[in-house]
Amino acid sequence: MPATSPAPGAPRALSEAQCVWDAGAQLGEGALWSPRTQALWWVDILGRRLYRWQWPLGTHAHWDFAEEISAVAERADGTGLLLALRHGFFAFDPEDGRLTPLHRVADEPAHNRFNDGKCDAQGRFWAGSMDFDCAAPTGALYRFDPDGRCTRHDAGFAVTNGPTWSRDGRTLFFNDTVQGQVLAYDFDAATGRIAARRPWLRLAADDGVPDGMCTDAAGRIWIAHWGGGCVSCHDPDSAAELCRIALPARQITSCAFGGPDLRTLFITSAATGLDTSARAAQPLAGALFAVTMDSPGLPAHRFGSHAGSA
Repeated sequence: MPATSPAPGAPRALSEAQCVWDAGAQLGEGALWSPRTQALWWVDILGRRLYRWQWPLGTHAHWDFAEEISAVAERADGTGLLLALRHGFFAFDPEDGRLTPLHRVADEPAHNRFNDGKCDAQGRFWAGSMDFDCAAPTGALYRFDPDGRCTRHDAGFAVTNGPTWSRDGRTLFFNDTVQGQVLAYDFDAATGRIAARRPWLRLAADDGVPDGMCTDAAGRIWIAHWGGGCVSCHDPDSAAELCRIALPARQITSCAFGGPDLRTLFITSAATGLDTSARAAQPLAGALFAVTMDSPGLPAHRFGSHAGSA
């Protein structure tokens, strides 16, 4: 694996995890901080809902859709958002509610849907598909370019999550969730090609499985643990765990840095599949959480912005 940077030290949480929105999401996911609007966007995939939580007052809004919504990115031209819905990509304007289809992936199995996604520094949107039942290895990793091209890069996954990138942009990390492992690929920023797939981290059997993830300004990799009730932080080269943040919910789904100084780690969770006793034991399952950290994250890249977000 290419060296990313000198090994960073362990980050430190300056607060306990706080619930900032008890939304009761069935499957919260897709946390994305918008510096432009000072808001945290996230989704409830199974609830087919897009959320917005506004800093600093905590006011919130939501928009409902006719199908599953799994990931969100801001558009560089300022015309709203790029969304991943069940089988394709759409432009969405929250101001007037207009939803415009951009691309449908024609060869995806009917029982698949898109899951997690994120933009690279060149403004291309990467998203993985998955089996609705989280069993058949029919999911794939796609790259959707601002010019409308869509490229399939890898396949054979039951559930996909991520991606995120190394600080120098030379490595793409992607989660093969059902297998409990984080994969790494060589990443060519100029062409958007990936190569040399390899295991980077495998979670212990009692530690949940890797879900959404992000990279901070020091290059460390943060991973949400579905079934593990935590977010862990890892050295980008060795994958060694540097710190762990416990949450009052077991199904932790994604994480993203935000706030005016990018030192707030926002964390989403899910309530789906919990029986009555489990739900009673985890009353905040499906909530949005926030933790203040001693070091910042990175701003999210925007769709169509060659140099990333400003």
